[in-house]
Amino acid sequence: MDTPKEVSACLKRVKKNDQEAARQLVDHLTPMVTKIVKSRRPWRSAEEDLTQEVYKKVFLKLDQYSGEVPFHHWVSRIAVSTCIDHLRAQRRRPEYRFADLTETESDQLQNNLVDNRDESSSNTYADRDLINNLISKLNADDQRVIKLVHFEQKTTAQISALTGWNFSTVKVRSFRARNKLKKLLAEHNS
Repeated sequence: MDTPKEVSACLKRVKKNDQEAARQLVDHLTPMVTKIVKSRRPWRSAEEDLTQEVYKKVFLKLDQYSGEVPFHHWVSRIAVSTCIDHLRAQRRRPEYRFADLTETESDQLQNNLVDNRDESSSNTYADRDLINNLISKLNADDQRVIKLVHFEQKTTAQISALTGWNFSTVKVRSFRARNKLKKLLAEHNS
Protein backbone atom coordinates (compact mmCIF):
# COMPACT_ATOMS: atom_id res chain seq x y z
CA MET A 1 0.00 0.00 0.00
CA ASP A 2 2.25 2.73 -1.26
CA THR A 3 -0.29 4.99 -2.92
CA PRO A 4 -3.34 6.80 -1.58
CA LYS A 5 -5.49 4.76 -4.00
CA GLU A 6 -4.26 1.49 -2.48
CA VAL A 7 -4.94 2.83 1.03
CA SER A 8 -8.41 3.96 -0.07
CA ALA A 9 -9.17 0.55 -1.54
CA CYS A 10 -8.00 -1.14 1.64
CA LEU A 11 -10.17 1.19 3.74
CA LYS A 12 -13.23 0.26 1.70
CA ARG A 13 -12.52 -3.42 2.34
CA VAL A 14 -12.00 -2.76 6.06
CA LYS A 15 -15.36 -0.95 6.25
CA LYS A 16 -16.93 -4.13 4.80
CA ASN A 17 -15.42 -6.09 7.73
CA ASP A 18 -12.61 -7.70 5.69
CA GLN A 19 -10.26 -8.98 8.41
CA GLU A 20 -7.35 -9.49 6.01
CA ALA A 21 -7.63 -5.87 4.86
CA ALA A 22 -7.65 -4.76 8.49
CA ARG A 23 -4.43 -6.72 9.12
CA GLN A 24 -2.85 -5.17 6.04
CA LEU A 25 -3.87 -1.72 7.23
CA VAL A 26 -2.36 -2.32 10.67
CA ASP A 27 0.85 -3.63 9.10
CA HIS A 28 0.98 -0.57 6.87
CA LEU A 29 0.38 1.88 9.74
CA THR A 30 2.55 0.22 12.39
CA PRO A 31 5.84 2.02 11.62
CA MET A 32 4.17 5.45 11.75
CA VAL A 33 2.04 4.75 14.82
CA THR A 34 4.94 3.19 16.71
CA LYS A 35 7.15 6.18 15.94
CA ILE A 36 4.49 8.60 17.23
CA VAL A 37 3.83 6.57 20.37
CA LYS A 38 7.55 6.23 21.14
CA SER A 39 8.11 9.97 20.77
CA ARG A 40 5.09 11.05 22.80
CA ARG A 41 4.55 8.12 25.11
CA PRO A 42 3.63 9.08 28.64
CA TRP A 43 6.25 8.11 31.14
CA ARG A 44 5.77 4.53 32.41
CA SER A 45 3.11 3.72 29.82
CA ALA A 46 3.45 0.45 27.99
CA GLU A 47 4.19 1.20 24.36
CA GLU A 48 2.29 -1.83 23.09
CA ASP A 49 -0.82 -0.99 25.12
CA LEU A 50 -0.85 2.57 23.87
CA THR A 51 -0.37 1.42 20.27
CA GLN A 52 -3.29 -0.99 20.62
CA GLU A 53 -5.45 1.82 21.96
CA VAL A 54 -4.57 3.95 18.93
CA TYR A 55 -5.64 1.14 16.60
CA LYS A 56 -8.82 0.61 18.58
CA LYS A 57 -9.73 4.28 18.17
CA VAL A 58 -8.83 4.24 14.48
CA PHE A 59 -11.11 1.29 13.76
CA LEU A 60 -13.93 2.60 15.94
CA LYS A 61 -13.83 6.00 14.21
CA LEU A 62 -13.18 4.73 10.71
CA ASP A 63 -16.68 5.78 9.60
CA GLN A 64 -15.79 9.36 10.57
CA TYR A 65 -12.88 9.48 8.12
CA SER A 66 -14.10 11.66 5.27
CA GLY A 67 -11.10 11.45 2.98
CA GLU A 68 -10.59 15.23 2.96
CA VAL A 69 -7.14 14.81 4.49
CA PRO A 70 -4.61 12.06 3.82
CA PHE A 71 -5.36 8.94 5.84
CA HIS A 72 -1.92 8.97 7.49
CA HIS A 73 -2.55 12.49 8.79
CA TRP A 74 -5.88 11.42 10.23
CA VAL A 75 -4.33 8.39 11.96
CA SER A 76 -1.38 10.39 13.24
CA ARG A 77 -3.76 12.92 14.80
CA ILE A 78 -5.56 10.09 16.62
CA ALA A 79 -2.21 8.71 17.80
CA VAL A 80 -1.03 12.07 19.12
CA SER A 81 -4.38 12.75 20.81
CA THR A 82 -4.30 9.33 22.48
CA CYS A 83 -0.82 10.00 23.87
CA ILE A 84 -1.87 13.44 25.11
CA ASP A 85 -4.95 11.95 26.78
CA HIS A 86 -2.73 9.46 28.60
CA LEU A 87 -0.40 12.23 29.72
CA ARG A 88 -3.34 14.19 31.11
CA ALA A 89 -4.68 11.12 32.90
CA GLN A 90 -1.25 10.46 34.35
CA ARG A 91 -1.06 14.01 35.70
CA ARG A 92 -4.45 13.60 37.35
CA ARG A 93 -3.47 10.27 38.91
CA PRO A 94 0.29 10.14 39.23
CA GLU A 95 1.84 6.79 39.97
CA TYR A 96 5.30 6.47 41.42
CA ARG A 97 7.31 3.29 41.63
CA PHE A 98 10.63 2.58 43.26
CA ALA A 99 12.08 1.82 39.83
CA ASP A 100 11.38 5.43 38.79
CA LEU A 101 13.45 6.86 41.65
CA THR A 102 17.16 7.42 41.76
CA GLU A 103 19.12 5.29 44.20
CA THR A 104 19.41 8.22 46.63
CA GLU A 105 15.68 8.99 46.47
CA SER A 106 14.85 5.32 46.97
CA ASP A 107 17.12 5.13 50.03
CA GLN A 108 15.60 8.29 51.50
CA LEU A 109 12.09 6.97 50.99
CA GLN A 110 12.94 3.62 52.55
CA ASN A 111 14.52 5.36 55.54
CA ASN A 112 11.48 7.60 55.95
CA LEU A 113 9.12 4.63 55.80
CA VAL A 114 11.11 2.81 58.49
CA ASP A 115 11.50 5.97 60.59
CA ASN A 116 7.79 6.78 60.36
CA ARG A 117 6.86 3.40 61.78
CA ASP A 118 9.19 3.85 64.74
CA GLU A 119 8.75 7.52 65.53
CA SER A 120 5.82 9.71 66.46
CA SER A 121 4.27 12.21 64.12
CA SER A 122 6.87 14.86 65.03
CA ASN A 123 8.62 14.23 61.69
CA THR A 124 5.39 15.04 59.88
CA TYR A 125 5.18 18.40 61.61
CA ALA A 126 8.85 19.08 60.92
CA ASP A 127 8.34 18.20 57.24
CA ARG A 128 5.30 20.49 57.07
CA ASP A 129 7.25 23.30 58.67
CA LEU A 130 10.10 22.80 56.21
CA ILE A 131 7.72 22.83 53.23
CA ASN A 132 5.95 25.95 54.48
CA ASN A 133 9.29 27.63 55.13
CA LEU A 134 10.56 26.85 51.62
CA ILE A 135 7.30 27.97 49.99
CA SER A 136 7.40 31.23 51.93
CA LYS A 137 10.71 32.04 50.20
CA LEU A 138 8.97 32.05 46.79
CA ASN A 139 7.34 35.14 45.31
CA ALA A 140 3.56 35.53 45.68
CA ASP A 141 2.63 34.14 42.23
CA ASP A 142 4.88 31.10 42.67
CA GLN A 143 3.41 30.44 46.11
CA ARG A 144 -0.09 30.73 44.69
CA VAL A 145 0.50 28.32 41.81
CA ILE A 146 2.22 25.74 44.06
CA LYS A 147 -0.65 25.83 46.55
CA LEU A 148 -3.32 25.60 43.84
CA VAL A 149 -1.65 22.76 41.96
CA HIS A 150 -0.23 20.64 44.77
CA PHE A 151 -2.29 21.38 47.85
CA GLU A 152 -5.70 22.10 46.37
CA GLN A 153 -5.24 19.73 43.38
CA LYS A 154 -6.67 22.24 40.90
CA THR A 155 -6.47 21.58 37.16
CA THR A 156 -4.82 23.96 34.73
CA ALA A 157 -8.24 25.11 33.54
CA GLN A 158 -9.40 25.81 37.09
CA ILE A 159 -6.22 27.74 37.91
CA SER A 160 -6.58 29.71 34.69
CA ALA A 161 -10.14 30.66 35.63
CA LEU A 162 -9.14 31.62 39.19
CA THR A 163 -6.06 33.65 38.31
CA GLY A 164 -6.84 34.99 34.86
CA TRP A 165 -3.57 33.51 33.55
CA ASN A 166 -3.71 31.63 30.27
CA PHE A 167 -2.98 27.88 30.14
CA SER A 168 0.63 28.33 29.04
CA THR A 169 1.34 30.80 31.81
CA VAL A 170 -0.07 28.41 34.42
CA LYS A 171 2.05 25.52 33.16
CA VAL A 172 5.25 27.55 32.85
CA ARG A 173 4.76 29.24 36.23
CA SER A 174 4.07 25.88 37.88
CA PHE A 175 7.15 24.32 36.29
CA ARG A 176 9.40 27.20 37.31
CA ALA A 177 8.01 27.33 40.85
CA ARG A 178 8.67 23.60 41.33
CA ASN A 179 12.24 24.07 40.08
CA LYS A 180 12.76 26.95 42.50
CA LEU A 181 11.48 24.74 45.34
CA LYS A 182 13.85 21.94 44.31
CA LYS A 183 16.78 24.37 44.40
CA LEU A 184 15.74 25.67 47.81
CA LEU A 185 15.43 22.13 49.14
CA ALA A 186 18.84 21.21 47.73
CA GLU A 187 20.35 24.28 49.41
CA HIS A 188 18.63 23.37 52.66
CA ASN A 189 19.91 19.77 52.53
CA SER A 190 23.49 20.79 51.76
